[in-house]
Amino acid sequence: MINFLGKHIESAIFDMDGTMFDTERLRFQTIRQASLELAGRPIEDRTLIGSLGLSATRAEALAKEHYGEDYPYREIRRRADELELQHVRTHGVPIKIGLLQVLERLRRSGLTMAVATSSRRSIAEEYLINANVLKYFDITVCGDEVQRGKPHPEIFLRAATELNRLPERCLMVEDSENGLLSASDAGGQPILIHDIKAPRAEIEARAFKAYGGMLEFLSDLADCVPKLDVPAVTDPFPQAINQMRAGIHGFGAIGGGYLTQVFSHWDGYTRPCEIIGVTGDQLLRDAVNAFGKFSVRYGKHAFDQTIDHVRLIHMGDEDGIMAMYCDSLIVGLALPEQAIRQQAPIVARGLLRRYEQGRGELTILVVLNKVGGASYVRRHVEAALLELTTELECAKILAATHFSETVVSRIVTRLGRESLQRQLRIKCELFEKNLAAVHSARQDSADEPALDLDPHVSVLRNASAPARALSQLHLILFNSEPDMLLYAQGGGSVLRHLRQVKTVADIAQIQTIKNRLWNGTHAIVAWYASLLGYSTIGRGMGDERVMALVRQLIENEIEPALLLESPQLEAIIKMLMRPFIERCRSSFKDPCKRVGRDPLRKLRRRERILGSLALARKHGIPTPGLEFAIALAIRYALSDAAEGDLECELIRSIYARESCPKAVLTYRGNYHGHPYQGLDPIADATSIAAIADHFEKLADPEGRHWQWPLDLAAGSARGGRTISRTVATAALESCS
Repeated sequence: MINFLGKHIESAIFDMDGTMFDTERLRFQTIRQASLELAGRPIEDRTLIGSLGLSATRAEALAKEHYGEDYPYREIRRRADELELQHVRTHGVPIKIGLLQVLERLRRSGLTMAVATSSRRSIAEEYLINANVLKYFDITVCGDEVQRGKPHPEIFLRAATELNRLPERCLMVEDSENGLLSASDAGGQPILIHDIKAPRAEIEARAFKAYGGMLEFLSDLADCVPKLDVPAVTDPFPQAINQMRAGIHGFGAIGGGYLTQVFSHWDGYTRPCEIIGVTGDQLLRDAVNAFGKFSVRYGKHAFDQTIDHVRLIHMGDEDGIMAMYCDSLIVGLALPEQAIRQQAPIVARGLLRRYEQGRGELTILVVLNKVGGASYVRRHVEAALLELTTELECAKILAATHFSETVVSRIVTRLGRESLQRQLRIKCELFEKNLAAVHSARQDSADEPALDLDPHVSVLRNASAPARALSQLHLILFNSEPDMLLYAQGGGSVLRHLRQVKTVADIAQIQTIKNRLWNGTHAIVAWYASLLGYSTIGRGMGDERVMALVRQLIENEIEPALLLESPQLEAIIKMLMRPFIERCRSSFKDPCKRVGRDPLRKLRRRERILGSLALARKHGIPTPGLEFAIALAIRYALSDAAEGDLECELIRSIYARESCPKAVLTYRGNYHGHPYQGLDPIADATSIAAIADHFEKLADPEGRHWQWPLDLAAGSARGGRTISRTVATAALESCS
């Protein structure tokens, strides 16, 4: 039972044509064709629309009233049935958008369910089976099984009786005026889903609630059913496939290894019929499309999770990208900052096409690791739109597009090209071996006495061999940590229902906390570990020098400063901090070169590392660890380990001008077309001097100063405990 808008509901009874299935338009088409074949003229719209919701007998009477007693309506209807079935068997039943999500929620909420349709049973069951929705219904009551068709209430009363329910405890879902009258007179709770012909106003007023479409009904229904908890990483994806599409613009580590999982879990009731990803990697695209699926490996659980219903398109396929923005309900934008400027015109053209086709609202999840990332993307897309259309149309398009900023609480790494090629070679050999085994088994069975197989069985058996051989294989593309939750701000109604998404009022606070606790510290680990000769984060964390620095940074500098600045966010700060060290220690497949890339971006004023430095100084917290870490960043950029990193090359050129770290720390030149903000030579003179001192000591050829001073770390830790008590006291006083 559910409480739906104040009504206690135990069952739901659905009309079929026009309500669950978009068959009224198809029916109009086939009756016109049948009438042309048998009567020499197409039937008029006024007759077709007037017959909506009527029984066959009443529809025939209406047709003969318009065209005379000789009009062969029964023969026309019979021929239209044949044409309609032919279309359905070829193309499938056209299901109303949102139907499957509605049926799943109702069924899993414990309601009993029925179909009450004016169609004959032979037609009704074929459609329900074809659409794979018969499984949701306990009973079906059809038009050839009642004495009086709609608008008489008999069919709904009979359905309620067979469900052992009082009519007033039943939602009765209809699309037509006659159906609405039938449900209302039966004493049910009529739900009107508008279709071709809206009921007259006085009739529509009899509906308990009217909706423009099934998705609107779903929105109210979802508010009556508790949102499912965040799934465990090993939880299966929903079996039911809805008609939604999701896009991922940037199929890298987060886009491919995380957002695909968020979209596959969807609301926990259904999942999208397709996830479309965009990548510039031709090999990756071809491999995923060949398999039709890929897997993410969760080493901590020794668990491989397969993501299917995925199709990749190339970054150069502009028309394909525009189609993705046009057809999807939600798109995850997981591109680097510099790529967003390049892709904004394509996004704008996709949004314009969506607007011109009347596709409704779109949510764009912006995964940028940048405070204000959603606004940044919106500005670039708006500028591109204004090159394509008027200011008025641009405003309308942007009003229907929700740019939602996010915070990702997961570490994901993508397997390299060599690993992918090696997998493909091995999987290809296994596929050929499996296929040979299937053919061998088939040959053995052919030597047995011949069986009289149904021709349909023979077709399916012959087609299943390669499918079975391929189904035993999976392609590992990503290694991932198990944390699940994705924080998001705004984003329209779709985000409220996604099982792995937590919507928040102010994402900037969480983004800042994560950047300071994770992104900055993660890069520092990579720089230090790389300079000490380690290739991965996990191996570097096994060195006590790296571990001592990390603990100093988090426990004694970054976390205390964040708690003093935002004591009301203590729970989130500790939740984000707690798993970080353990996750780094187990990141044996996370290359230091990947994590440590783009050091200049991570050393900008007020962001990540320098932001943590300024915040700690604001609250009077000593920052020896951060100063040492910043010196490491510059040393890393000047080292052979950073070969090929464009930002490191820029740092080398800046450093070469004066041969001192101050030039890098106070850089004010061009950065991707914008002024770069480093430290202020005067206001930050103390920090610059401390960093320069560490930098010079790190030049010692014997490496005596490469070790983070453990005695200093221990002393800071003792001080840090005092700081932590101060923080706790301040937080309690703030709360009181």
